[in-house]
Amino acid sequence: MMVRRLLFQETPIDPGWVRREVARFLAEDAPEGDATTDAVVPENLTATGQIEAGEELVFAGALVVPSCFDKPCEVNLNVADGQRVAAGEVIGSVSGPARQILTRERVTLNLVQRLSGIATLTRTFVDKVAPYRIKILDTRKTTPGLRRLEKYAVAAGGGTNHRMDLSSGILVKDNHIKAAGDITAAVEGLRRHRPQMHVEVEVEDAAQVKVGLAAGVDGFLLDNMSVEQARDCVALIRAHPGGEEIFVEASGGIELSNVDEYALTGVDGISIGALTHSARSVDIRLELVP
Repeated sequence: MMVRRLLFQETPIDPGWVRREVARFLAEDAPEGDATTDAVVPENLTATGQIEAGEELVFAGALVVPSCFDKPCEVNLNVADGQRVAAGEVIGSVSGPARQILTRERVTLNLVQRLSGIATLTRTFVDKVAPYRIKILDTRKTTPGLRRLEKYAVAAGGGTNHRMDLSSGILVKDNHIKAAGDITAAVEGLRRHRPQMHVEVEVEDAAQVKVGLAAGVDGFLLDNMSVEQARDCVALIRAHPGGEEIFVEASGGIELSNVDEYALTGVDGISIGALTHSARSVDIRLELVP
């Protein structure tokens, strides 16, 4: 099967941005210090906190955990992003002032539990479609303020980032089509105003695919189609002159129970909002050790 180029360019996460965001999260959690820890933990006490997996998971957070602890704390991670971790396995440790470790424990765990949950769910989908050489894509259905971290977690799980934001790629959706008048008018407007960008159009049936092909779009999102509809639309696209170069993705109503059926339709990718909006936070703990 030919693997076509994704229309949207992936954006790597900036470690400096991660540090700045984590600093903001920490300030939110302790705006005037940690009332409990500052009162009961001696200022000069040092400790080691062991980060453990409470269940089997795929880890995401190698950029996050070190950003949660300033010097003189020292962070040592035993696993890398994307690595499978068994229940009970030690992910890593942080050593240093006990006050800092305890004050920052909850923010650290909230982040790595959430991100590792996304990575774990993503890997489940990726493994399911591995025989078909297609991409599992994320969406913009992310938590405001956490999008880059959540997409980082998708990548750690083996998924592929779709467009990062509205500025980085074009996807003409149903309401755009209604507002423009039709697909042709929408594509013509984009060719005038954004001639350097690829144009992907969301379509609901074969009739819209035909209009998109005539308009010369670069990609299609087959939205909420049955397996049979998706298969027929892929065949229609591939039979069109230049159709072998068009990127086709399916989305809507696709779950673990049927993702392999959609993978067999010939699409290049399957976008799944649930990767980020419905992933369960996994069980990761931080325990002080002697």
